[in-house]
Parts: sequence; C-alpha cells; structure tokens
Amino acid sequence: MELSTAISLIDTPAIRTPEPATWADLGCGQGLFTRALASLLHPGSTIFAVDREPGTFPKSNIRPVQMDFEKDEWKLPALQGILMANSLHFVKNKPAFLSKAAAHLDKKHHFLIVEYNMDTPNPWVPYPLSFPNLQRLFHDAGYKKTELLREHPSIYHRSRMYSALIR
Repeated sequence: MELSTAISLIDTPAIRTPEPATWADLGCGQGLFTRALASLLHPGSTIFAVDREPGTFPKSNIRPVQMDFEKDEWKLPALQGILMANSLHFVKNKPAFLSKAAAHLDKKHHFLIVEYNMDTPNPWVPYPLSFPNLQRLFHDAGYKKTELLREHPSIYHRSRMYSALIR
C-alpha cells in the first residue's frame, strides 16, 4: 500500500485537532500508518510506534517502543488516540484488551482502526473483526459512536479493508 492510500484511509477531521496530541500506533510494523497519522496530526504531536520489532523513524515526533502491546505493561503517557492498523485481528481477547487500553487513555480519546471486513479466520488474520462486530465490540465497551470512514480493496482479494473511528 502506498503512503497516500494509507493517509486517505485514516484521514478524518476528528483527529485534526488544533493543538498537539499524543497517540500510540499499536502493532506499527514498519510504520506505514504511523507515518500516515503523523502527516495528519497537529505539528508538535507525538506518536509512540509500538511493536515487538518497531521500525525506525527519521521524524523526532515518532518514538519507537519495543513491546507486545497485548501482553506487556504499557509505559506510555496518557493518550488522546490509539491507531491499530491491521493489528486488532491478532488480539484474541478483545474486551480484556480494551479494558487494559482504557487505563492509558484521556477522557476524550479516539480509536482509529484499519481492519479486514471479515469474520472467518485464516493464518494471517487469526481473530478477524468485521465492521459490524467492531461496532458491537466497542458498543459493549461503552463507546457511543463507531463510524465507518472508508473501504479499500485488499491486495489479497479475500475481503475489503475498512477504516473506522471510535469515540
């Protein structure tokens, strides 16, 4: 995927705040969506790029953090947002994960999710989460609004990718 496509998938006025914000990209991999998010946030914002093997980033506002976001204790400041691009489908116990994340979030925060719109697992997507099931998951966790932002064809042709904003 090209950076411009990643940017268009997650771009929403809700994350374009008038002041710097602190976000974490959980399961950032090599950082495609981390860089996309960095291009959208207010200058001076900080993004913690979290992965078991995070990439390297030339921008000083992106800080690599080596950890397993599901199993390890988080040593992060209060966050205004969490981006999870193709990483939530690796979390088996999603309700427990959302409870863990809640301890690290500001009162007014956002989740920005990019996932495959499917519910049938495969070796690459072990715990899939279609958009209707994402809505149910966050509703059950007490969130008021889960908004579908965009869809994009998957290069694997199994299902479409979607992006969603949760508040």
